[in-house]
Amino acid sequence: MIRYEAIEHTADAGIRAYGSSLAGVFENCALGMMSLMIEAEGVEQRERVRIEAGGIDLEALLVAWLSEILFRVEAEGWAFGDFQVDEISDTSVSGSGIGERLDPEKHGVKMEIKAATYHMLEVGEKDGHWSAQVIFDV
Repeated sequence: MIRYEAIEHTADAGIRAYGSSLAGVFENCALGMMSLMIEAEGVEQRERVRIEAGGIDLEALLVAWLSEILFRVEAEGWAFGDFQVDEISDTSVSGSGIGERLDPEKHGVKMEIKAATYHMLEVGEKDGHWSAQVIFDV
Protein backbone atom coordinates (compact mmCIF):
# COMPACT_ATOMS: atom_id res chain seq x y z
CA MET A 1 0.00 0.00 0.00
CA ILE A 2 1.18 3.53 -0.77
CA ARG A 3 1.98 5.34 2.49
CA TYR A 4 1.58 8.89 1.14
CA GLU A 5 1.63 10.94 -2.04
CA ALA A 6 2.14 14.61 -2.82
CA ILE A 7 -0.86 16.47 -4.20
CA GLU A 8 -0.83 19.65 -6.22
CA HIS A 9 -2.41 22.83 -4.90
CA THR A 10 -1.99 26.36 -6.23
CA ALA A 11 0.82 28.19 -4.35
CA ASP A 12 0.84 25.62 -1.55
CA ALA A 13 1.83 21.98 -1.08
CA GLY A 14 -0.16 19.02 0.13
CA ILE A 15 -0.19 15.31 0.80
CA ARG A 16 -2.67 12.49 0.85
CA ALA A 17 -1.73 9.73 3.29
CA TYR A 18 -3.05 6.22 3.83
CA GLY A 19 -2.97 3.67 6.62
CA SER A 20 -4.61 0.52 7.91
CA SER A 21 -5.33 2.34 11.19
CA LEU A 22 -5.80 5.87 12.48
CA ALA A 23 -2.32 5.69 14.03
CA GLY A 24 -0.88 4.58 10.69
CA VAL A 25 -2.41 7.46 8.78
CA PHE A 26 -1.05 9.96 11.36
CA GLU A 27 2.42 8.40 11.03
CA ASN A 28 2.24 8.56 7.24
CA CYS A 29 0.98 12.16 7.22
CA ALA A 30 4.00 13.12 9.30
CA LEU A 31 6.36 11.20 7.02
CA GLY A 32 4.76 12.75 3.94
CA MET A 33 5.18 16.24 5.39
CA MET A 34 8.83 15.55 6.17
CA SER A 35 9.39 14.28 2.61
CA LEU A 36 8.18 17.65 1.28
CA MET A 37 10.68 19.44 3.54
CA ILE A 38 13.80 17.26 3.31
CA GLU A 39 15.19 14.05 1.82
CA ALA A 40 13.63 12.00 4.63
CA GLU A 41 15.01 8.69 3.32
CA GLY A 42 18.53 9.83 4.26
CA VAL A 43 17.72 10.51 7.91
CA GLU A 44 19.42 8.12 10.32
CA GLN A 45 17.23 6.77 13.11
CA ARG A 46 19.49 7.80 15.98
CA GLU A 47 17.10 9.33 18.54
CA ARG A 48 13.44 9.32 19.53
CA VAL A 49 11.75 12.62 20.28
CA ARG A 50 8.45 12.51 22.18
CA ILE A 51 5.58 14.24 20.38
CA GLU A 52 2.15 14.85 21.91
CA ALA A 53 -0.84 16.84 20.68
CA GLY A 54 -4.52 17.38 21.40
CA GLY A 55 -7.52 18.60 19.44
CA ILE A 56 -11.30 18.82 19.60
CA ASP A 57 -11.77 16.31 16.76
CA LEU A 58 -9.68 14.20 14.37
CA GLU A 59 -9.07 17.05 11.92
CA ALA A 60 -7.90 19.44 14.66
CA LEU A 61 -5.83 16.62 16.15
CA LEU A 62 -4.03 15.99 12.86
CA VAL A 63 -3.24 19.70 12.42
CA ALA A 64 -1.96 19.87 16.03
CA TRP A 65 0.19 16.71 15.54
CA LEU A 66 1.77 18.08 12.36
CA SER A 67 2.21 21.53 13.94
CA GLU A 68 4.07 20.00 16.88
CA ILE A 69 6.36 18.14 14.48
CA LEU A 70 6.98 21.37 12.53
CA PHE A 71 7.92 23.07 15.80
CA ARG A 72 10.43 20.31 16.56
CA VAL A 73 11.97 20.70 13.10
CA GLU A 74 12.01 24.51 12.90
CA ALA A 75 12.67 25.51 16.52
CA GLU A 76 14.65 22.54 17.80
CA GLY A 77 16.48 21.48 14.62
CA TRP A 78 15.31 17.87 14.21
CA ALA A 79 15.13 15.81 11.03
CA PHE A 80 12.76 12.85 11.24
CA GLY A 81 12.83 9.82 8.96
CA ASP A 82 10.08 7.86 10.70
CA PHE A 83 7.27 8.23 13.22
CA GLN A 84 5.58 5.97 15.73
CA VAL A 85 2.17 6.69 17.26
CA ASP A 86 1.89 4.93 20.62
CA GLU A 87 -1.57 6.11 21.70
CA ILE A 88 -4.36 7.84 19.79
CA SER A 89 -7.97 8.78 20.45
CA ASP A 90 -10.39 11.23 18.83
CA THR A 91 -8.83 14.09 20.84
CA SER A 92 -5.23 13.16 21.71
CA VAL A 93 -2.17 11.58 20.17
CA SER A 94 1.23 10.67 21.60
CA GLY A 95 4.19 9.11 19.91
CA SER A 96 7.70 9.75 18.68
CA GLY A 97 9.60 11.23 15.81
CA ILE A 98 12.66 9.11 15.03
CA GLY A 99 15.68 10.79 13.53
CA GLU A 100 18.68 12.99 14.11
CA ARG A 101 19.71 16.63 14.22
CA LEU A 102 18.95 18.47 10.99
CA ASP A 103 21.96 18.97 8.71
CA PRO A 104 20.91 20.93 5.58
CA GLU A 105 23.80 19.52 3.54
CA LYS A 106 23.09 15.91 4.49
CA HIS A 107 19.29 16.09 4.46
CA GLY A 108 18.83 18.20 1.33
CA VAL A 109 16.30 20.82 2.40
CA LYS A 110 13.56 21.04 -0.26
CA MET A 111 11.00 23.57 0.99
CA GLU A 112 9.96 25.42 4.12
CA ILE A 113 6.51 24.56 5.40
CA LYS A 114 5.01 27.34 7.50
CA ALA A 115 1.91 25.51 8.74
CA ALA A 116 -0.55 22.68 8.30
CA THR A 117 -3.89 24.22 7.32
CA TYR A 118 -7.57 23.36 7.61
CA HIS A 119 -8.10 24.09 3.90
CA MET A 120 -9.39 20.91 2.19
CA LEU A 121 -8.45 18.94 5.34
CA GLU A 122 -9.86 15.42 5.46
CA VAL A 123 -9.45 12.49 7.85
CA GLY A 124 -11.62 9.43 7.41
CA GLU A 125 -12.07 5.68 7.32
CA LYS A 126 -13.78 3.61 4.66
CA ASP A 127 -13.97 -0.18 4.65
CA GLY A 128 -11.19 -0.48 7.23
CA HIS A 129 -8.77 1.80 5.36
CA TRP A 130 -7.83 5.24 6.67
CA SER A 131 -6.86 8.25 4.60
CA ALA A 132 -6.10 11.90 5.23
CA GLN A 133 -5.45 14.94 3.10
CA VAL A 134 -3.55 18.01 4.31
CA ILE A 135 -2.62 21.25 2.56
CA PHE A 136 0.42 23.13 3.88
CA ASP A 137 1.14 26.84 3.80
CA VAL A 138 4.62 27.21 2.27
